[in-house]
Amino acid sequence: MTAMCNGMTLLIAANYGGRWDVLQAVRKAIRNVTADGMAADMLDEDAFGRLLVTGGLPDPDLFIRTGGEKRISNFLMWQLAYAELYFTDVLWPEFDEKCLHEAFRDFAQRQRRFGMTGEQIAGGQHA
Repeated sequence: MTAMCNGMTLLIAANYGGRWDVLQAVRKAIRNVTADGMAADMLDEDAFGRLLVTGGLPDPDLFIRTGGEKRISNFLMWQLAYAELYFTDVLWPEFDEKCLHEAFRDFAQRQRRFGMTGEQIAGGQHA
């Protein structure tokens, strides 16, 4: 049923840690600089992002945290920089289609700023 669907990526991480992910990416970057002769100043945000385990996937637009917790809990620490955060008291097993639509409705009301102010967005500036 979903073979032709490509408008959304759902990422569920099991046995994942954001600090571990950043650390392993730093280790890869160091190895690239020392072993491959890559210049350290060639490492930019895009290159670093490709070294993370989610390299090649788009950064999340929406992070949904279930169970009433109000923290990201070591999850996608680099990748969540510009994500919108949605917190719900609903526990994961009960988080159903209705809950997902509520999260999407909340997300649709947000102004995506990507590190800029509302005034900058209104003025047509880009990050």
